[in-house]
Amino acid sequence: MYKFVAAVMAFFTLVVIPGQLLAQDQDPVVQEIRAVINATYAYAAENLEDQPGGYSAEGALEFWSSGGLVQNVPPDSPVQTYESFNLVPKYIWVVSLAEDVAMAQFYVEGSFQPTGQPPVDHYFTRATEIFVRENGEWMIRGSHWSPVVGGRGTPDTAVIR
Repeated sequence: MYKFVAAVMAFFTLVVIPGQLLAQDQDPVVQEIRAVINATYAYAAENLEDQPGGYSAEGALEFWSSGGLVQNVPPDSPVQTYESFNLVPKYIWVVSLAEDVAMAQFYVEGSFQPTGQPPVDHYFTRATEIFVRENGEWMIRGSHWSPVVGGRGTPDTAVIR
């Protein structure tokens, strides 16, 4: 039975999901949101800190992969810094919910070490992010992160000010 389930998952991961993701490529909102997500991770990898200014002017509600309680993240939260950062977003699906609202669902995998904290050697999560367009820019308004079986989440459980 395990071999059958593994074969089905491999089929969906290698054939069905990428094919459906390519079908979305014609939608400009999909392209914009994917670009924002990819740029966010590229910025963190290059600068060893999160990209500033990505949150809505109203902040965001977030469930983190640490399993903590919901967080109300203000738009001016301190930027997280890292000693190492090698996280990659994968299989980004985007659903346009309204003219200026979109939802992205994707996986994030890799390793990182927040400054002053232990390393997370196999971060592997599912993510859902809600984006709103404010002044022409896509901003995060809500997020939910949950570890995939066998993966780890973040060590953080609260916004530190």
